[in-house]
Amino acid sequence: MTVHFIGAGPGDPELLTLRAQRLIAACPVCLYAGSLVPAEVVAGAPPGALVRDTASMTLEETHALILAAHAHGQDVARVHSGDPSLYGAIAEQIRLLRRDAIPYAICPGVPAYAAAAAALGQELTIPGLAQSIVLTRVSMQSTAMPPGETLEAFAATGATLAIHLGVRALRDIVRRLSPLYGPDCPVAVCVRVGWPDQRLIRGTLATIHPLVREAKVTRTALILVGPALAAAEGFPDSALYDPAKPHLLRPRARVPSPSDSA
Repeated sequence: MTVHFIGAGPGDPELLTLRAQRLIAACPVCLYAGSLVPAEVVAGAPPGALVRDTASMTLEETHALILAAHAHGQDVARVHSGDPSLYGAIAEQIRLLRRDAIPYAICPGVPAYAAAAAALGQELTIPGLAQSIVLTRVSMQSTAMPPGETLEAFAATGATLAIHLGVRALRDIVRRLSPLYGPDCPVAVCVRVGWPDQRLIRGTLATIHPLVREAKVTRTALILVGPALAAAEGFPDSALYDPAKPHLLRPRARVPSPSDSA
């Protein structure tokens, strides 16, 4: 018997990995976070499977279901949104599994920031502008952020920020980031990425708050901030394809010949 923590991706059932599909189809018990994972994602559970939405359940209640499955030798599909390694709240579940000597495995999923970048049609790491992505969040009513992990500290690097669980604190986020990125820095608020009602709201630090307020967005949104979001022209090509810079798979620099321009 094994508990499989499965990353369901951002919401689109077609973004499930083949492994995730196979595991969901094989497990007689399927527990999923219905507030973030659409029912279509777990529709492939086998006939007769116990499929439970755990959105309203406590940690102890979900673990009780796992203990019952363990007693009957039944594998469990524990389905989380995005990738379970990021804000998946699996660490405390794993702690209980280890305490009770229940085997587990983790199946990665498509993270929200990657799905958001795809929906926006752009890269988040642009040569000369940003080569780092910071995945972070704000506290609000959830667990406090550790000392030093502040928006200001991350923004000082100029990296692209992917801010989770923070749309209701957008006004404060704008206030804290504007002095570091400038009011014209581009922002994209990506709402329910991968769901049928997906919305992408683009603006700047100076304009994004009224746009989001008008759209009545209050949850399930990822905020992307950084100069890379506006990059379309004016940045250098990556050295990856530079013929003057050989690497392991292209050991010799190719010198353009006259025939190249013929």
